[in-house]
Amino acid sequence: MDRLIVRLWCAAALMAGRAEAQPSKEWPIHSRERPQPVVVDPGPGALPLPAPKDAIVLFDGTDLSKWRHVNGNDANWIVRDGYFEVRRDTGNLLTKDSFGDVQLHVEWASPAPAAGKDQDRGNSGVYLMNKYEVQVLDSYENVTYPDGQAGSLYGQFPPLVNASRPPGVWQSFDIVFHGPRWDSSGSLLRPATITVLHNGVLVQDHVTLSGPTAHYARPPYEAHADKLPILLQDHSHPVRYRNIWIRELKER
Repeated sequence: MDRLIVRLWCAAALMAGRAEAQPSKEWPIHSRERPQPVVVDPGPGALPLPAPKDAIVLFDGTDLSKWRHVNGNDANWIVRDGYFEVRRDTGNLLTKDSFGDVQLHVEWASPAPAAGKDQDRGNSGVYLMNKYEVQVLDSYENVTYPDGQAGSLYGQFPPLVNASRPPGVWQSFDIVFHGPRWDSSGSLLRPATITVLHNGVLVQDHVTLSGPTAHYARPPYEAHADKLPILLQDHSHPVRYRNIWIRELKER
């Protein structure tokens, strides 16, 4: 009897946590009426951040040997001076290896001088499991819909604050991601959760995704593998990346 009570309590706690962390129903997707996150100066920072000894280095400043294009071709984004840059309209990049629950560090810089405005300014994205996007955007003195600015979980959660640095200045995402899980019948057991620090500032606090991220849509979960590639988005803007490393997290 005691064991049953414990199991019921755990199930209730899990469902309560899911309900509290769902995207807001008060605001439509990409609403421009939604309040803008408060701007926070993240300070100068100390980048690049060295990779821990147990990390897998996905880009060490020399080549893209651990990446490929979605169509299977070798990655051909521009590599120079210790970073690589989106080569316009060549397609997204995927890691050759697949990952599940991870700690991911990514450093990026939007183009300088800034060009364009709104979503047409330094746009790219980091996708966990090729499905769940942390938005890359030049959000420094650039107004857009809150759930699409830098550090947002695109279309679901705006960042808690806007911690963006100016165009051309290196920025960082530190992401802790726990992927979804399904039972043998394909029913969802556990939704995905993400924590994000943008330039060392907490902008996503262990939020629960309602499913894959999408433009003007919130598609439901569909069962997929426990490990899938990391994706970097080609949004036709010359965003730069460097010092990308990942640590695989063991199931607790």
